[in-house]
Amino acid sequence: MNPATLITIITAGVSLFAFQNRELMNRLILSPYLVVYKKQWYRVITHAFIHANWAHLLFNLIALWSFGIAVVRYFSFLSSAPYVQFYILYFGGVIVAAIPDLIKQKNNYSYLSLGASGGVSAVIFSAIFFNPWSTILIFFIPCPGIIFGVLYLWYSNYMSRKGGDNINHDAHFYGAVFGFLYPLLIDPSAISIFIDRLTHPSF
Repeated sequence: MNPATLITIITAGVSLFAFQNRELMNRLILSPYLVVYKKQWYRVITHAFIHANWAHLLFNLIALWSFGIAVVRYFSFLSSAPYVQFYILYFGGVIVAAIPDLIKQKNNYSYLSLGASGGVSAVIFSAIFFNPWSTILIFFIPCPGIIFGVLYLWYSNYMSRKGGDNINHDAHFYGAVFGFLYPLLIDPSAISIFIDRLTHPSF
């Protein structure tokens, strides 16, 4: 099964079950305090399988599946094991996105974070790397992927500094950066793909 589809199905199932089971939610959620001081490292991964509400869940699953299918196909041009590369991309994005929380919030017992946004951002930005002028809808308004990417990073950084909205913008930012750079970790010469497609828009 395509890994984007498999992760989407598993995440949907776990999230739906956790909506009805607060104990499960508490066991899986990211708590930097418990990770650092109680060595519950599994939370760095498991928090990506639960979500705050239906809107949070549906947005992440739609983005993960739609962009993920394309990214797996792109990886097949760089690697003989595209499925493996996709799993590394996705869960690498989840882990990298959690690192700022582990550093900043390790002494804050009440701080909690959940959702697949780090991994999803990684997948979206890998898709932008391979096809920078593809169309992404922002509230149903079409926008070239590369422009969306710049705005997304700027907004995530700005809101992270501003704070106050209970959204983990650091996870979005660092997951996105990891996802954009990951194809270069597979094959540094892939930068030529990005430059060629950036300088030769298809529209």
